[in-house]
Amino acid sequence: MFILTDDIKEILSLTDLVLLDIKHIDDEKCKDLVGFSNKLELEFARFLSDNNIPIWIRQVIIPGITDDEQDLIKLKEFIKSLKTVEKVELHAYHNMGAYKWKELGYEYQLENVRNATENDIKRAKKILEIE
Repeated sequence: MFILTDDIKEILSLTDLVLLDIKHIDDEKCKDLVGFSNKLELEFARFLSDNNIPIWIRQVIIPGITDDEQDLIKLKEFIKSLKTVEKVELHAYHNMGAYKWKELGYEYQLENVRNATENDIKRAKKILEIE
């Protein structure tokens, strides 16, 4: 459950815009992707909307992971339920940082995932009905 602490209240009182990354709209797929639930980020988005705080929603399009049509439709419906979204940004996944994981001795979990293409982004934008 999202808890509005005094620190968060203070930060939001000084904030003109919140850039909010939604890692994955599906909770179980989000857990698989990043290791934790998306419930807090979605509750926070609703809080921002309910309190008239402008939001830019951002999501990385990862082929085979965050680009499923039904998931994008679910994301579109969620975004439409928010009244203060000013912009939706889609970022194309790339593997340019994979070497950093290896240098740190970690396994890169997206090793076999291809980079997103311009066509992947165009398809997602069409489904999300943006631009």
